[in-house]
Amino acid sequence: MQLNYEYEGLETLLDFVRWGGSLFRQANLYFGHGTDNAFDEARVLAFYRLHLPPQVPDSYWHARLTQAEKQQVTALFRQRIETRKPAAYLTGEAWFAGLRFVVSEATLVPRSPIAELIANRFEPWVNPEAVGRVLDLCTGSGCIGIACLQAFPNAEVDLVDISREALDVAQQNVALYQLEEVAHPIHSDLFQALSGRKYDLIVSNPPYVDEIEMQHLPAEFRCEPALGLAAGADGLDLVREILAQAAEHLTDQGVLVVEVGVSQFYLQQAYPDLPFYWFEFEQGGEGVFAIQKSELELFAAEIAAQRLVS
Repeated sequence: MQLNYEYEGLETLLDFVRWGGSLFRQANLYFGHGTDNAFDEARVLAFYRLHLPPQVPDSYWHARLTQAEKQQVTALFRQRIETRKPAAYLTGEAWFAGLRFVVSEATLVPRSPIAELIANRFEPWVNPEAVGRVLDLCTGSGCIGIACLQAFPNAEVDLVDISREALDVAQQNVALYQLEEVAHPIHSDLFQALSGRKYDLIVSNPPYVDEIEMQHLPAEFRCEPALGLAAGADGLDLVREILAQAAEHLTDQGVLVVEVGVSQFYLQQAYPDLPFYWFEFEQGGEGVFAIQKSELELFAAEIAAQRLVS
């Protein structure tokens, strides 16, 4: 479909957001990286290009754009359509748990429902005041681990990833919030470089996309690093390893929280006896479980047997 990028007659911020949303719908873009519809995506891009905060007074919507601003906003809309890159990659930023994070094409775009657990301070699974060490495993941009520091005032967090490029972005976010004393990016293949370290809470949003789903991802998802998505035939390659090794790195009352998304079905088939607790989310999302160290130890034999499957 040939789209018309002529904006004659459009004057206000509202005009351009409405028009951008219409263009995105005509182009059959996919949304799921911070917004879930064409008009919110257009708003994010227009506000970014115009240097506006995420929320503005109603009167701003009727402000007229200059000719230069019209050209700049249109160019960004066109880039979104022609590259199929999520808005976050075009702006270099994304919002998660109420915080702004630097992102790049070396990291996934933050969107985990774990943000809702952070807002609730992971209660009743942990005592927030007693949490001293947190591990964000497969950290990417560092968003989950850094956001966790809002929930746990006495905590330090290790931000672990196998990708050095992702850790560079995580380091930028640590610096953004001046958290160098309490947030520590670490290069590691899962727990490999964490010998002797124990945590009150391990949180992970690892790769969990299975082979079939990887082959049918929308173009926007294919812009993300496959290293952060693909996880073998059933999407459980990394989750099996996490379950097998987590108990060794949890304190006695420690808890493991992992997002597996749509691979929840395969996980429950693989481990029918494990007492996973599956969270329900008011703001949308699925496939996040919690399990205690004591439970991981109790079912160690079953976990070890599944580890051999991968």
